[in-house]
This record gives sequence, C-alpha cells and structure tokens, in this order.
Amino acid sequence: LDSIFRSQGFSIGTLHQIVKLNEDTGQLTKIRPGDIFEFQRFDDRSFKRMRYAIDDERYLIVEHDGQQASSHTIQRELVTHTTETSGVIESSLFLAGKRAGLTDAMVMNLANLFGWDIDFVLDIREGDRFYLVYEKIYRDGEFLRDGEIVGATFINQGEKFQALRFENDGRNQYFAPDGRNMRKAFLRAPLNFSYVSSNFNPKRYHPILKRVKAHNGIDYRAPRGTPVYAAGDGKVIQSAYSKYNGHHVFIQHANSIVTKYLHFTNRKVKKGQRVKQGQVIGYVGSTGLAQAPHLHYEFLLNGVHRNPRTVSLPQADPLPADQLAEFRQATSPVMTMLSRLESASAYSLSP
Repeated sequence: LDSIFRSQGFSIGTLHQIVKLNEDTGQLTKIRPGDIFEFQRFDDRSFKRMRYAIDDERYLIVEHDGQQASSHTIQRELVTHTTETSGVIESSLFLAGKRAGLTDAMVMNLANLFGWDIDFVLDIREGDRFYLVYEKIYRDGEFLRDGEIVGATFINQGEKFQALRFENDGRNQYFAPDGRNMRKAFLRAPLNFSYVSSNFNPKRYHPILKRVKAHNGIDYRAPRGTPVYAAGDGKVIQSAYSKYNGHHVFIQHANSIVTKYLHFTNRKVKKGQRVKQGQVIGYVGSTGLAQAPHLHYEFLLNGVHRNPRTVSLPQADPLPADQLAEFRQATSPVMTMLSRLESASAYSLSP
C-alpha cells in the first residue's frame, strides 16, 4: 500500500495514520495482488476518501479531513438464490459433479456432508446418483460464489441417504428426515486420501521388517503435506517422535476410545491439548518406519484395536423430540424439491 500511496502522490504520513486507526485498517498491511482501491481527492489532489473491499460482504471506507483520519464499514449488497441439480456417477463423484455444473468446492461439500455414511473413495459405484438443492450468491447482479447446501439426496449402491439443513443451537446443521444428525461423533477417515495402501490385517507380512506383524490400522496414501484431522473431540495424550512411529499423535476420546495417527511430516498439537473433530492435528509424511507418504490410522475401543473402516461409530445427538415438528415443517419444501428431482431423473432413465 506504501507504493500505491506514493504512486498516487499521497502523503506517507497519512498512510501511517490510517493503518494505525483500528483493527479494520490494520488489515491494510496484508493486501494481496489484485485488490482494488478507489480514491477521492481534495482540490489540491491530497487524500480525501478511500474505498476497499475488506471481504465479500463489506467495504472499508477511510476518510481524511486534512487533519485526522476516520473509518467505517458498509455492507455490500448480496443476493442469495436457491438452485438445484442432479448427477449420475459413471466413474467418479468429481466428474459427475462437474457435469452437473458444480464447482470443485461444492463437490467437496457434498462429499463431506455424507462422509460419515459413505466412503467416497471405496464405496462409490457406477450408477450411484445425487440430487442437490443449494445456494448461489450474487453481488451487484454478478455471480460471486456458492452458498450452503440446503438439502441433498445420495443413492449409493441402492441405499438412499438424505440430509436437510436446519438451524439448531444458533447454527446451521444437517439432519436426516427422521431427525438423525448427519454428523457422527467420529470421522470415518480423518483426511482426504488418494487410496488405501494397506488394510486392517492382524496377520500382515511387514514389507520392511520382512516378517508377519499385525497391522492394527489403516494406511491411507496421500500427498506429503495433506492435512490430517482429529477424528473426534478429545484430548491429546501423546504428541511426539519415535523411531518406528515417526511424528505421531494419540487422542483420548469419550467412551474409552483412543485414535492414533502415525508418520506425520510435522505435528500441529501438543500433549494435553483439547481438540475438536475436524481440527488439523498434523500433516501427512513418511517419518519413522514408512516407505512413502501416508497416514497410519488406528482406532482402539477399551484398549482393543478395531478396524476403522467397519467399526460402528457413535452417533452425534439427534434433534430433540420437541423440535421435530418444527424441523419437518421448515424442511418440507426442500423435501418436495428433492422428490421432484428424483422423480424427473427416474422418468428420464426409464426405457
């Protein structure tokens, strides 16, 4: 911003005064290439007023009276429209989403929404289908970005899963039509992985040690540096480095559950720290006894190793019974839209 002010012929003293005004103007020290600044001048060409888009929803207005600077923010007008689409899986969810006109981010949102019930790397089959109602946000008549998913249906291997947005405890959450929370207390897989390189196998032949050694977890191959998330809320009981585990993190959860994460390139949490589900705790690497970048993930219940891919995951709290009537009334229009999309798709696929 210093070079912008100099090129405009404005006083650098004025700039320093502006930047020190408050937290909003302090953000002007972190501008990025492509950011736009609009200026007004006094008759002597000195700085009078500046407008800067501080984020998608607000303008920062800075004014100067020749002696002192002041600032305030104003809202930018955003308009939200609801739209709908559907798709059929031929090879992958990503390609089906692109054919349906979805952005990469919206495809990931759809996958994350059903990620507690469906493994989108291993469970997807040709012919699986999705129906989606979501928001698009416009600013000044032009498309700005996608908003939230309002409701969705995913049919995986003939089994139907549905999710509906509903405000609960002051924030938007997603529930099945019967009020079941779409989130579970644990993530099925704590990262976006490329493929499973080694399954849970108590009698696996170890490729490095050259002997039979129980493989008490799942190895998820992923590029070095891929974020790894806490599978559930809990407390870090170990965050360290060892010869075999490399950089690793162990988390103690409720109900006598412990999850273990091995071979990080580096760790982001410390022993004793409390973590939330989905919080980044480290990044995929190949430290310790590992041939290539991957996450070795273990799930223990009462001290016994269980297969992370098949173990029954604890459910998150469902909607209270006294909210079900309100939930069904609020989501009824979205259910109607999803049903219409599904009927239209069935009609188009019929002989």
